[in-house]
Amino acid sequence: MLSDGDLILPDWPAPASVKSLQTTRTGGFSPAPYDSLNLGMHVGDDPLLVSRNRQQLNRYVPSEPVWLNQVHGITVVDAALAGCVPDADAAFARRSGTVCVTMTADCLPVLLCDRQGSVVAAAHAGWRGLCDGVIEATVEAMHAAPDTLMAWLGPAIGPQAFEVGEEVRQEFIAAHSDAISAFTPSGQGKWLGNLYLLARQRLNRLGMTAVYGGGTDRDFCTFTDEARFFSFRRDGASGRMATMIWLA
Repeated sequence: MLSDGDLILPDWPAPASVKSLQTTRTGGFSPAPYDSLNLGMHVGDDPLLVSRNRQQLNRYVPSEPVWLNQVHGITVVDAALAGCVPDADAAFARRSGTVCVTMTADCLPVLLCDRQGSVVAAAHAGWRGLCDGVIEATVEAMHAAPDTLMAWLGPAIGPQAFEVGEEVRQEFIAAHSDAISAFTPSGQGKWLGNLYLLARQRLNRLGMTAVYGGGTDRDFCTFTDEARFFSFRRDGASGRMATMIWLA
């Protein structure tokens, strides 16, 4: 059964009207390899068990989260107006009680809100979406000045584990030359990429300096912390965690 200890409360100075939470892999009903709080309907788990897992969130959120069909793109939807499971990788909300959510198992979840507590958003920033501009698209959809926004970066594959090929590195550098500092060689033409740094660079370039969470240690690395987090790259078959935000 899901308990408070199975959840992470984002540590950021969001206004009182902004509520958010991060699930881990514990507290649910799914068997291995989806053990146990798998919230993804698309990963091969029993849909009835996923539904039971999702139902456990009811006592923590004011309404059913607006689940997305994430396609590693940059489409952003208004969660209050979205249809059933829209194809999108980010959602924003200005209506109280509307829950934006992104699911991950190595990709970077990004939460956003303004200092006035009038708009919130959640973005799914895998390397492809991050490179193509999902963060920029989300900020644009929020219709708020970037210097009035803050961000929280949730659990993702850490810079000591995210190995990519030269083609991925070149795509980021082609988009913005400062991305070169987010990659270190790992041998045989491979590179270790720092998703947190890449996201911070994108946010800073927009004019956002209030960025919290993430980091370079192993505390939030989905790949290395098998006890707390799902990791698709580590396990192949894997559940999904949820990162949620809403206005009270």
